[in-house]
Amino acid sequence: MRITTYFILFIALFYGSCKSFLDEDPKGFLAPGNTYTSTDGFEIGINGLHSYARQEYSTWTEGEIITHGANPYESLQVGTDICITGLGDATLVPFENYTLHNASSYVKSFWKYSYGLIGNANLILEASENPDVKWDNPAADKARVQAIARFFRAYAYRYLVYLYGDVPWVEKVERNTRTDFTRTPKAEVLEHMIEDLRFAADNLTENADGVKEGELTKWAALHLLAEVYLMDGNPTDAKQAALDVIGSNQYNLMDTRFGTQKSQAGDPFSDLFKEGNQDRRVGNREVIWAMQLQFQTQGGGDRYMDWSKRAWVPYYSNVPGFVLADSLGGRGLGQIVPLDWWLNGYEAVDMRNSAYNIKRDWYYNDPKGEHYGEKVAITADQRDKGLLFATTTKFFYGKTELDPAYEGNNKDRVKSRLAETYLLLAEAQLGLQDPGGAAISINKIRERAGARPVTAADITVDFLLDERARELLGEEVRRFTLARFGADVFEERVKRLNPRSATAFKKTNVLWPIPQEVIDANSDAEFPQNLGY
Repeated sequence: MRITTYFILFIALFYGSCKSFLDEDPKGFLAPGNTYTSTDGFEIGINGLHSYARQEYSTWTEGEIITHGANPYESLQVGTDICITGLGDATLVPFENYTLHNASSYVKSFWKYSYGLIGNANLILEASENPDVKWDNPAADKARVQAIARFFRAYAYRYLVYLYGDVPWVEKVERNTRTDFTRTPKAEVLEHMIEDLRFAADNLTENADGVKEGELTKWAALHLLAEVYLMDGNPTDAKQAALDVIGSNQYNLMDTRFGTQKSQAGDPFSDLFKEGNQDRRVGNREVIWAMQLQFQTQGGGDRYMDWSKRAWVPYYSNVPGFVLADSLGGRGLGQIVPLDWWLNGYEAVDMRNSAYNIKRDWYYNDPKGEHYGEKVAITADQRDKGLLFATTTKFFYGKTELDPAYEGNNKDRVKSRLAETYLLLAEAQLGLQDPGGAAISINKIRERAGARPVTAADITVDFLLDERARELLGEEVRRFTLARFGADVFEERVKRLNPRSATAFKKTNVLWPIPQEVIDANSDAEFPQNLGY
């Protein structure tokens, strides 16, 4: 077993019957006792954290961190204000009609994923305090290793707090079975997350050009810190964290063509999402942090690493007259269909509304078909079933030249880019009753898009959420965004904008249920279920 999938005893504690997590044979892999003894050993562990973290959207992968089913990423999008299910995968329907229960697959899986990442981070933090470690540069190496581990611990708790609310805060390796964990108040967990991210920001490099692709920087920590401050109801510090990233001069919004396909038809916004364009080495100075994936490269992920393509790309290949093609996004399954309000929410001149960024028109592409080259008149039935619909092109990539049915995404997964930093800044400014400042921040990204500038009179919570969808559809975890704005906003937008989920949604649905296995495992302490479940 590789260090990249190292599970500690804490996981088994929450899954009492999962004895297999404890039955590992140390002869076949790198164990902490013989790995975390030097700087090089800790580099292996850090690589393991990156590898583990990027499994957040995996389906059918080694170790089964995320339970088999549709793309787990979709469960964090459906049932919100931006999309409905298309294909109607049985594992997604409960998230749309809000019939979740405490044994639902992804309800268990994201808990397991998050505490697995936390356990690995804690293992590294504990080992780094061993005085016998042979550091190449004792002060700097130790601080950097701890900064990365604490960043990923906060990253994991971000999932837990958004999805479950009050959760146990665990900051040490548990070596003895415990059945008395209790739920730490959300406010306390957020304070710990803030401490972790402050430490990370203070001890990670400021030079974005001086790290390998995918490595963390001070600015990645500050970007996430701005969001966590907003989660904590602290717009003042959120504003400063966002301003620090923007003022670092390390990043800028991409407003000219760049990257692997800059000589082909397109625009700067579409260039951000072309395969191979997510890193600084190709001139992308907007992305702050991107998880690294690589097609047909060991350690770069596989066909099950990320099925976001299958979510957003229509199931056009199941329509007579179509064949799989990279130009149409590869093998999509149409499991997510964007709602019309998003589609119709752009001005005609908005770059994000261009044909390079939203595919509205579909043409039969099977040269053997009788309607080859003709435009399809998309029916409501085709749209509702996820067969054909207008959608974002952010996930149009294929690999059909090597495998027409390739399901996965091995394009680097952008986790933060400067456009969102501006939107977090605007959110903080709106929270500080400064709609004029928020308008200035939002206009930075609207200017790049060629959209009309807005004024203070335009800025409301709804406008900000609409703008986030226009800029970040498919990139942000929409469930998290709505949860951050509160149950009232979440409920109002779902009931107003999502006809599938409107009648089913209740404010208690902002949180998922605690997995029943977790409650059962804690037999010696009160571990109450979330309200409504």
